[in-house]
Amino acid sequence: MSSPTPLRADGGFPVVGIIGGGQLARMCQPPAVNLSLTLSVLAESPTASAALVVPHSPVGEHTDTEAVLAFARECDVVTFDHEHVPTEVLAALEADGAVLHPSPRALVHAQDKLAMRRRLTELGLPCPRWAQARTRAEVEAFAAEVGWPLVAKAPRGGYDGKGVLVCRTADDLTGWLAGVGEGGLVDGILLEEAVPFTRELAALVARSPSGQAVAWPVVETVQTDGVCTEVIAPAPELDDELARDAVQGALRIAGELGVTGVLAVELFEVRDPEGGRPEYLVNELAMRPHNSGHWSIDGAVTSQFEQHLRAVLDLPLGDPSARDPWTVMGNVLGGEHPDLYPTYRHLMARDPGLKVHLYGKGVRPGRKIGHVTVGGGQDDDPASLAALRERARHAADYLQGVVTE
Repeated sequence: MSSPTPLRADGGFPVVGIIGGGQLARMCQPPAVNLSLTLSVLAESPTASAALVVPHSPVGEHTDTEAVLAFARECDVVTFDHEHVPTEVLAALEADGAVLHPSPRALVHAQDKLAMRRRLTELGLPCPRWAQARTRAEVEAFAAEVGWPLVAKAPRGGYDGKGVLVCRTADDLTGWLAGVGEGGLVDGILLEEAVPFTRELAALVARSPSGQAVAWPVVETVQTDGVCTEVIAPAPELDDELARDAVQGALRIAGELGVTGVLAVELFEVRDPEGGRPEYLVNELAMRPHNSGHWSIDGAVTSQFEQHLRAVLDLPLGDPSARDPWTVMGNVLGGEHPDLYPTYRHLMARDPGLKVHLYGKGVRPGRKIGHVTVGGGQDDDPASLAALRERARHAADYLQGVVTE
């Protein structure tokens, strides 16, 4: 049973609180141990992913103001496993004197996609053409400007492809328009042009309250049905100038928005229609450790989880350099086989260099239940990268039950 308060280690080391007991909070526990920190997690249930490995994991909902306040009072700094803590709860935390990283003023740009688009546009950062729509007439006016299809997004609450709809006529948005003014559509619908991108990338950076910032190599992310299934670090055959621009853009966003902790900037790689030069557009922001950075646990000198803890405590940031020429991360999605341990043992024997990270979550078809990582190869040998991708793909498919040998 969890103690009523987190047990502090001798030596004056702080307690970091994380609101939300998902896999991101879970993956903060190993670096917290290595940094001599105490982690405390406000978990949704006693069997939440993080609650299974973090000794102090009181149960409470992120929407329960009193539970959140009681939790935060036992912590030196509070950060987040997800972006869904309501505005009024964040305001109550600030009023109570809690130290929050990122701050609510920064976090709103990850919670509200309309706020994000407005601010990035004000900063002159490259984005898809977009509009806010509350009526069918506004949808049709935007479509007349950019053409069908459109990408419609719920400004609040969406993740992993949820809250996103590709629409080819205004009729496709009838249900969404009927819901405007409520829930994730309280301020209307975010409409974006359908971008003809070459591939998807992600730029991951970390920034501390004192303004120190570092960046990991830009990665390529592969999506299947709106869910990330593979990450390649660094992004292969990435134009040097585009890589530099993407990192500088991500660092500028972190600075201008006052982000503290890890910031993931999801990007579209596109081609300049006039000269064909590769460029980027900003797709989404996340102000926490992110799926695109899971490769860093095994593939970087300092993982995104260690870096996030360093950043929110304003400790000197670690080296984000890659350990290998290539690292490939494959997400493991739930299949039809709930008994993972025999499968896990088989993979360990088949591929001793493979790293398997399971999140202690119940298996449900399509649910993210873990990831696998492989590293190595030679940066001038495409075949070595292809071999790494095949190892990661096989392992993820085997855990899901797609392949059986």
